[in-house]
Amino acid sequence: MATETATSRKSGAAAGRPLRGLMAAVLALAVGWGGIVFAANNSVQGAKKEENGFDGDAPTAILIEASSGSVLFEKNADELRAPSSMMKLMTAEVVFNAIKKGDVKLTDEYRVSENAWRRGGAPSGTSTMFAAINSKVSVDDLLHGAIIPSGNDACIALAEGIAGNERTFATDFMTKRARELGMTKSTFGNSNGLPDPANKMTVRELSKLARYVIQTYPEFYKLFGEKEFTWNKIRQQNRNPLLNSLTGADGLKTGYTKEGGYGMVGSAVQNDTRLIVVVNGLEDPEDRATEAKKMLEWGFRSFETRTLFAANQQIGYAKVFGGDSRSVKLASPEPIKVMVSKNGNEKLIARIVYSGPVRAPVQSGQQVGVVRVWRGANMAMEAPVYAAEAVATGSTMRRAIDGASELVIGMFRASAEKL
Repeated sequence: MATETATSRKSGAAAGRPLRGLMAAVLALAVGWGGIVFAANNSVQGAKKEENGFDGDAPTAILIEASSGSVLFEKNADELRAPSSMMKLMTAEVVFNAIKKGDVKLTDEYRVSENAWRRGGAPSGTSTMFAAINSKVSVDDLLHGAIIPSGNDACIALAEGIAGNERTFATDFMTKRARELGMTKSTFGNSNGLPDPANKMTVRELSKLARYVIQTYPEFYKLFGEKEFTWNKIRQQNRNPLLNSLTGADGLKTGYTKEGGYGMVGSAVQNDTRLIVVVNGLEDPEDRATEAKKMLEWGFRSFETRTLFAANQQIGYAKVFGGDSRSVKLASPEPIKVMVSKNGNEKLIARIVYSGPVRAPVQSGQQVGVVRVWRGANMAMEAPVYAAEAVATGSTMRRAIDGASELVIGMFRASAEKL
């Protein structure tokens, strides 16, 4: 494995303090059948068709491996579009989180207001739970109604019960929670995905949300795989076509609006590997189902999980300011794995990124930054890295030398930026 190091810094600092900036150590990794493999999280283009890649028709799409977050294929993955009923995943996550924190109980009952009944119930002509006006329904049943038959009335009732009104739920609960989960682009105008200019999500952020729900709420995730739900003596089938057409499929949500087109968030497990697919913007519901299934089958057929770094293996190092050592070794307590193509070699670049230099003292096990693995110009995955050893505070002379060094570097950078 060939290695090279490069550092870059951004932003300045006051005199006498260490310059804080973004730093990176770069490792070039050649990945083959007998070689070491990679790790990390965000954006990887699928291989070209002639290289056994995926040839997809969806305007926006992404396929990821759930455990590592490895991106196997993407197409316009950061384009904001109307998510339609796929947005119900965000509503469900907000409720799941509230239950987990103890703010909401499954046995709590919320009234189905006239607004919820008229805009999302039987009179609306949209997907509905068929909850009766002014009836009181438990949170448990509302979640079933929102997830399995994609009931808009169930979502509105949950929003009104938790936040008082749907708009407040969308802005103060859904958008706020999305930011907490690292979803920086998503915005919400209601709880269910019915047409609203504020409803915008990317397929990347939908895949990130689906992955979080699957990993964080296994007891609630089972709802997405239930094939039918009966309420008010009306039995409805789960709207996800993958449940009956693909081995191992167990979620998640379909969606359609005129603005957004047909979309789907799907997930399946085969041979202990879980993949998540998101497609959006298709013109036909059958195309949506076919595209999602085809992409998942391609992923299971074409990729395998490999280990880039073993647990506690040194990944790289970070520069230390004012310590009795000039650097600290970095590692991960968990193996760093990634999905790689079964055919041929892949050249990957692993970059350790952190805000540094890291000020001493450094505790063993302290998170320092992340390792990001890239295929070409696109990031494949991301994983946190930690100090593999402790670094104590250095002598007064050591701190003075480091301070002077960082000051000179900061002055040089500032001068270069003026040129």
